[in-house]
Amino acid sequence: MSAAFHNSIADQPHPSRTQAILKAHPEVRRLMGRNPWTAVVLLAVLVLQLALAAVMGWLGVDYWWFALLVAYVVGAFANHTLYVIVHEATHHLIFANRTVNRLVAIVCDLPNILPSAMGFRVCHLQHHAHQGVYERDVDVASAWEARVIGRKWYGKALWLLLFPFFQILRTLRVTGFTVLNAWTALNIVTALAFDVAVVSWLGWNGLIYLMASMMFSIGLHPLGGRWIQEHFTFEGGQETFSYYGPLNFLALNVGYHNEHHDFPSIPWNRLPELRRMAPDFYDTLQTRSSWTLLLFQFIFDERFSLFSRVVRRHSA
Repeated sequence: MSAAFHNSIADQPHPSRTQAILKAHPEVRRLMGRNPWTAVVLLAVLVLQLALAAVMGWLGVDYWWFALLVAYVVGAFANHTLYVIVHEATHHLIFANRTVNRLVAIVCDLPNILPSAMGFRVCHLQHHAHQGVYERDVDVASAWEARVIGRKWYGKALWLLLFPFFQILRTLRVTGFTVLNAWTALNIVTALAFDVAVVSWLGWNGLIYLMASMMFSIGLHPLGGRWIQEHFTFEGGQETFSYYGPLNFLALNVGYHNEHHDFPSIPWNRLPELRRMAPDFYDTLQTRSSWTLLLFQFIFDERFSLFSRVVRRHSA
């Protein structure tokens, strides 16, 4: 078990597959576009989270344990959906106007407590353009991070629990771009104002609920298997994986990860149709069958570590 990433001299697989699919199945072009109904999903989830935060605040901090329980069972799924909508807005898949999409992402970020939408936007577009390039792709763990976490179950469990903070630290590693801009500042100010409003109007337990929902949605939770599913690999061959299981219903098809990387201009609701249109390309790829099982495998199987990623020096 090597304490190093899987190195590749080839470019990432998605641009060439995109061209091959367009040549073999030109009809997939009609799937490209936007889905403004995603904004309705956003409003529904936002109302749900604010209502639950209000209930937790009414109960008071003596019921912090109940806030954590509801956050794990319900809130994590709601906040994860909000993160997916941020992702859709990042690719301008909700409205035609780019400014409106950025504002939608900032609104999505409100119940997530820690402002990340605009920073994510910058980093995620770099991830698509330079997948696996260590100096440009924040989705790849830092080498020091991988060494510190190691292969033991407790280290990987801690990493999942603190996943948001490790992602923030990775931005210090990258070169060629910065996450700091006027939109990031607006994102931070808006989020902090929302946090103050939650404490003032709903109480501290409401904030505890929202914070726990955020932490569980991207960390030590069955949903955390998503981060392992997308690009972790044992052997270093295939470097992007899709998941077609039932949690896609709550996660807005974010499991269709090969499809998304091949066609980031196709909104979430049409990704299953893309797979049906091009089975000769997607049915031959390895997939992940369960986020929950994958999460346990990642934690307890010492073959898995943060080094279980493909990296490359450059991207075309």
